[in-house]
Amino acid sequence: MNRIKSGFGSLPSKTQIRFLCTSILDDPRPQSPFLSEKLASFLDNCSDAFSLRKLHARIFAHGLGNNIFLGCKLLNCYAKFDLLSDSRWVFDRIVNGNLSLWNAILVGYFRAGQFDEVLRRYVDLRRWNIGLDSGAITFALKSCIELGYLGFGRGIHGNALKSGFCSNGFVGSSLIGLHSRCGFVDEAAKVFDEITERDIVVYTSIITGYAQSGDQHACEAFGFARRMQRQGLHPNRVTLVSLLQAASQLETLKEGRSVHGYAIRRGIGGSDEVFETSLVGMYNKCGSPRRAACIFGEMDRKTIGSWNVMIAGYLKMEQPLEAFRLFCQVMEEHFVPDLITLSNGILSCACLNYLRPGKSIHGYIIRAGIQLDLLAATALVDLYSKSNKLIQSRQLFDRMEKKDAISYDVMMTGYLHNNYASEAVDTFVQMVGEGIKPNLGSLLSVISATSELKGIRKGKCIHGLVLRHGFDLNTEVMNQIIYMYAKCGCLDHARQIFNKVRYRDLVSWTSMMMGYVYHGHADEAVTLFRSMQIELAQHDLVTLITLLQAICQLGSLSFAKEVHCHLYRADINNDISLTNSLITTYSKCGKLNMAANLFEHAVERCPTSWNTMILAYGMHGKCKEALTLFEQMKSEKVVPDEVTFTSVLTACSHSGMVNEGLRVFKSMVEEHSVIPREEHYGCMVDLLSRAGLLEEAYNLIISMPSDLTASPLKTLLAACKVHGNREMGEVLGRRLLDLDPENSSAIALVSNLYAEGGKWNEVVGIRNTAKQRGLKRTPGYSLIQT
Repeated sequence: MNRIKSGFGSLPSKTQIRFLCTSILDDPRPQSPFLSEKLASFLDNCSDAFSLRKLHARIFAHGLGNNIFLGCKLLNCYAKFDLLSDSRWVFDRIVNGNLSLWNAILVGYFRAGQFDEVLRRYVDLRRWNIGLDSGAITFALKSCIELGYLGFGRGIHGNALKSGFCSNGFVGSSLIGLHSRCGFVDEAAKVFDEITERDIVVYTSIITGYAQSGDQHACEAFGFARRMQRQGLHPNRVTLVSLLQAASQLETLKEGRSVHGYAIRRGIGGSDEVFETSLVGMYNKCGSPRRAACIFGEMDRKTIGSWNVMIAGYLKMEQPLEAFRLFCQVMEEHFVPDLITLSNGILSCACLNYLRPGKSIHGYIIRAGIQLDLLAATALVDLYSKSNKLIQSRQLFDRMEKKDAISYDVMMTGYLHNNYASEAVDTFVQMVGEGIKPNLGSLLSVISATSELKGIRKGKCIHGLVLRHGFDLNTEVMNQIIYMYAKCGCLDHARQIFNKVRYRDLVSWTSMMMGYVYHGHADEAVTLFRSMQIELAQHDLVTLITLLQAICQLGSLSFAKEVHCHLYRADINNDISLTNSLITTYSKCGKLNMAANLFEHAVERCPTSWNTMILAYGMHGKCKEALTLFEQMKSEKVVPDEVTFTSVLTACSHSGMVNEGLRVFKSMVEEHSVIPREEHYGCMVDLLSRAGLLEEAYNLIISMPSDLTASPLKTLLAACKVHGNREMGEVLGRRLLDLDPENSSAIALVSNLYAEGGKWNEVVGIRNTAKQRGLKRTPGYSLIQT
C-alpha cells in the first residue's frame, strides 16, 4: 500500500479512486485505523464531486457512516463543492455527533453564504446541550455581522461570556466586528479591552471597525495601529488596507503616504490587487489623482473593483471626461461591468450632458436584465434631468422602489435646472411626507426653489424645518436662508438672520448685499461692503461684481473710480467678468469714453464683453457705433448670441433707426439661425412704436409664436397714448387687463388712456377695482450725485 500511495499524485483521479477502493476491500483489516486514515487522506485530496461520492459510497458500505472523524471530512468536502444538500444528509445520519461535527456543518453553511442556516444550526446546537467552543461562537457571530443581526449577536455574546470565551482572540475579533459594523464602536472598544491576549487579528478588527465608522472615528484607527506597534506587532496586508481606508475617510494625504511607505519598506502588497486598489482609492480621496493614476497604470492585474475606484476618483475630482474615457476603456477591454461601473458611467455622462452614450448604458442595463439599485437609478434620474428630459426622469424616479434623501435631491435639482421651482418644492414636500429626513443638499435645493418662487410663506416653513433639524449652525444653509428672505423682499428678516449667523463667510456678506441691490437699496449694500472690509478684510469676484451693480444704481462715478483703483492695486483688474461689470458701471455713470477705453484695452474679450459695449452705445443713443461694433464682432469670428441681438435691437430702438433694426431682426434667423424670443419682439415693438408705426407693431405682437405677455402690450399702449390712437389703445387696454389684472403699472396706463378720452366711468371702475385688490403704483424716483 505504501508503494501504491507513493505512485499516486496529490489529486486522485477516478481510476485511482477505483483502484484504491479495490485495494481497501482486499485489506484484511477493514475496520482498522489504517482504513479511516487512508480514506480521510483521499478525502482531503479529492478533486471532483464524482470521486467524492465514490469514496462516500465505500465509507457507507464499510459501516463507517457514523464515524465522526470521516463525517467531518465528508462535510468539508461536500461544502467545498457547494453540495450542501449532501452535506446535510451526512450530518443528519450520524448518531451522537460531537461538537467537531457541528462546527463542520456551521463552516460549510458559512462558506456557502447561507448565514441564516448557520444561525439555525447554532440554535439547534444550543438546544441539544452539546456544548460550545470558540469555533461555533465565531462563525455564528460572523453570520450576524453579514446579516446585521445585532440583537442575535448580543445573545451569542452572552453565551460567550457564560462559557468564558470572550478573551479568545477569534471570538473577540468577531464581537468587535459585530458592534463596529452596526455602528457601536464604543462597545467594540470595550470588547477589545476585555481581551487578554491581543494578536494581529484582534488589532486588525478594531482598526477596521474604526476605519469603517466614518470620519469622526477614523482617526482612532491610527491610534490603535501605533499601540499595536508598541506591543511589537507588525501590521499585515489586511491591517494596512484598513488604515488606507481610514486615511481616505479623513482625507489626510500625510497618513496615507505613511501607510504606503511602511508597506514598501515591509514588502507588503506589491502585487496584491486589493491593496493596490485601496492605494488608488486613498490617493483619489486625498486629492492626488496623478499619483492614483500612476499606481493604477502600474497594476499587473486589474479587477473591475480597481476600475470602479479609479473612475469614481475622477468623478470626485470633477474630471468627468477622464472618468468617461476610463469607462469606455473598461468596455473595450471586455471587462464585465457591475452596477457600480455602470452607475459611474451614467454619472460621467450626466456631468458632460452626453445623453446618447448615457442612454446606451441604460439600454445595456435593460438588455442584460440587471436590476437597478438605488445608486444606478439615481444616476439615471440625474442624467435625464440634466439633459432636459424631465418626463423620463420623473418616470424613473416614480418607479424607484426605494428612495433616499440623495435621490430626492437629484430630482429637485433637475427641476431647478429646468426652471421648475414649484415642482422642486412639491418634491421636497413629498420627501418629508414619506418620513425621509432631509439632508444638506435637499435643504439647499428647496431653499433655492423657494427663492425663485419668492414664496415667503413656504420659505418660513422651510426655515422652521432647518431649525428643527439642527441645520441653523450650518453657514451654507443660513446663507441660502438670508438670500431667500432678501429675494422675497423681507430685508429686515434677512438682516436679523445675517446678524445672528455665528460663522459669517464671504457668501454671507455677498448674499445680504445682493438682497439690498435686488430691491434697490444700493446705499445699504455699499455700507455693508465697508463693514465687511473691516471685519473680513477680503472679498471675491462675486462680491465686487455685486458692489459694482450697487454703484450702477447710485450712479456714483467717484465710487466707481475708487473700486477700479482698488482692482488695479489688488492685481485683479484683468478678470473678464470684472472688466464687463466696469464697462457697464462707467456707461451707466455717463462715462461712455471710459467704458470704450476699457473695452479696447481688455486683455481678453468674450461674447459678453461685446454685448455689454454694444448695449452701452445703445443706451447713449450711439446706434452707428453699436452697429459698427456689431460688424467688427462678426469680422473677428465671434458668434453673436441672443443677448447680442437684444443689445443691437435696443440700440436701434433708442436711436429710432427702423430700417437698420428690421435688417438686424431679419438676419437673426436667416444668417445666424437664432430664433427670436420675447425680448427681441419687445425691442422691435418698441422700435416701431417710437417711430409711430403702430399697425406694424400690433401685427408683430399678433405674430409672436410664444404666449403673449404684458410687456409688449404695455409698450404699444404707451405709444398709442403718445400718438393719440385711442381706438387701438382701448383694444390693447382691455386685452392687457385680461392678461395681467394684478399689474399696477398696466392699470395706470389704461386708466390714463380712458381719462384722456373722457371715459370717466371706466376710469372710476378700474381705480375702484385696483383699490379693492390693494394695488398701488410704485412711485418713480431719480438719483443725483452731490
